[in-house]
Amino acid sequence: MAQGKVRTRLAPSPTGDPHLGTAYQALFDLVWAKKNGGEFVLRIEDTDQERSTPESEKVILDSLRWLGLQWDEGPGVGGPFGPYRQSERLPIYHEHINLLVAKGHAYPCFCSKDRLAELREKGRSGAGGGYDRKCRDIPPEEATARVEAGEEFVIRMKVPLEGKCVFNDLLRGDIEKDWASIDDQVIMKADGFPTYHLAVVVDDHLMEISHIIRGEEWINSVPKHFLLYQYFGWEPPVWCHLPLLRNPDKSKLSKRKNPVSVEWYRKSGILPEALLNYLGMMGWHLSDDREKFSLDEMIEHFQLEDVSLGGPVFDMDKLLWLNGKYIREDLTEELLLERLTAWGLEPERLLAILALVKGRMTSLSDWGSMTEHFFTSRVPLQVDELLIDGGTPEESAEIYQMVTWELEKLASFTAADVEQTLRNVAEKLDIKLKKLTGPFYVVMSGKKVSTPLFDTMAILGSDMSRMRIRYAIDELGGISKKKLKKLEKRYREVL
Repeated sequence: MAQGKVRTRLAPSPTGDPHLGTAYQALFDLVWAKKNGGEFVLRIEDTDQERSTPESEKVILDSLRWLGLQWDEGPGVGGPFGPYRQSERLPIYHEHINLLVAKGHAYPCFCSKDRLAELREKGRSGAGGGYDRKCRDIPPEEATARVEAGEEFVIRMKVPLEGKCVFNDLLRGDIEKDWASIDDQVIMKADGFPTYHLAVVVDDHLMEISHIIRGEEWINSVPKHFLLYQYFGWEPPVWCHLPLLRNPDKSKLSKRKNPVSVEWYRKSGILPEALLNYLGMMGWHLSDDREKFSLDEMIEHFQLEDVSLGGPVFDMDKLLWLNGKYIREDLTEELLLERLTAWGLEPERLLAILALVKGRMTSLSDWGSMTEHFFTSRVPLQVDELLIDGGTPEESAEIYQMVTWELEKLASFTAADVEQTLRNVAEKLDIKLKKLTGPFYVVMSGKKVSTPLFDTMAILGSDMSRMRIRYAIDELGGISKKKLKKLEKRYREVL
């Protein structure tokens, strides 16, 4: 690591929508790097080949650019420590994994998936712990012979059987964790790809990352990473775990209670500078308690040690208030027109909407009433119009939730994808498709008769469509945590 050089990184996985928490972390990473004349690095952690997609990576990059969080090194920029996608760094990981095995710090594990599943089941029932280290003491010669014979295996890291791991967090001081509570972690999967725990340590060291600034949900992973730093003989970075963003009820910010995708906020008309400003207020504030400040002002005054550990509350009403101040105070009419054009009037989007309404228009003035649902974050809802196939509000809310879970699985969100998803749900729940889709017109447009449903949802996009379904669920009375657990079980059985 370069002496005294501050280098931070953001390392998102391209497996879904760009999360608000990713933007929150990216902001603090970038600000701390710029405050100290350092570099902010973007690295794509795509070792999960089953879930990672180029489409998800593109949306993440586009969201960061929209927010103005430009990286100094990474995809599209390059840099001296590339490549910056983990899928392109496999030889580097294999070299380090082989080194750990040679030193006796890691070993091949030949346990089958069925055996591991049995161990997990025992752990859930209280009859045992995690992995029982069955393969840990296989003689190296025997392990090598089994590998060369083509037997499937993973590589596990040897974790001490006793003692404590003690590491320092910049905001929390020393943290202790018993080694006995940590399994021998898998560091290379059977497909030859490293797991997060191995790849993140190797990359952070080789890319000379000085400060790892991330959410507090990663604290429990630090002992595994700390141990790898010890095994490799490397100096650990500074760890700083930011407090989690919270809903107004102090629960963890999640898509079940709040929109969490950056894309949702962009499509809802939130200005990027207002969203950045508000995220900057999450756990930190200016000494004069000003609530409206620019990114440059945050860089000028920010001190990482000043971040408060009290769970910052993400309040949508407060964000809208701040967004309104930016619109009124910072945008002339000409600039506001430019923002409106970029937000909802770009030609590609307008042409897609025009294709849906042109055949129904009798005058140009029809445009407003026929398309208003494409330009608002919420539409008016009536409970009686939301009921599915004559069901009760509770039954209908549960169906909407199951549809949401199915839509979340989609790697792409085309009209054809949405149609097939709703057809599958209707078939599995034994509901006629028209009985299912009818109320969805209301959910998406606020009207029983509107633009074609599947095309409408595709134009709205995954985030906005799912949020509108969530608003419908809330309008129907919501689903309690207890009932949600039962519904999840039914969902797995039926769909």
